[in-house]
Amino acid sequence: MKYLTKRDYNSPMVSAFDSLFNDMLGDWGLYPSRMPAVDIAETDDAYILEAELPGYKQEEVKVSVEKHVLKLSSTKQTKKEEKDKKHLVSERCYQCFERSFTLPEDVNEGQIEGEFADGILKLTLPKMEVAKPKAIEVKIK
Repeated sequence: MKYLTKRDYNSPMVSAFDSLFNDMLGDWGLYPSRMPAVDIAETDDAYILEAELPGYKQEEVKVSVEKHVLKLSSTKQTKKEEKDKKHLVSERCYQCFERSFTLPEDVNEGQIEGEFADGILKLTLPKMEVAKPKAIEVKIK
């Protein structure tokens, strides 16, 4: 299963300094903790994808499938209206991620199931029954 990672470099968390190095070095080493860690396993009947999403609620995470691509994404913005505190560091105000996975041809996209508990998103991608080759007798006249 192939996958792509995309970060939102237009977010307020990315400085001009970081953007300069991103242009030179690509995604290497930039905000690795902002991307959810993913495990993918295969059984005889299905593929199992588990993503760590600590601090996220189920309604903050979007899962979609289009053209054999499974996409996990979220845009989470925390509103802070505490007037009696002076914040020295505030890194939890905006989080955005998008991860895409190219699905194998044998995934039954209409039967994908998911569950979200304790910050773990678990998706079960069932496999379709693969049609066996059929022998055809060709008669030559």
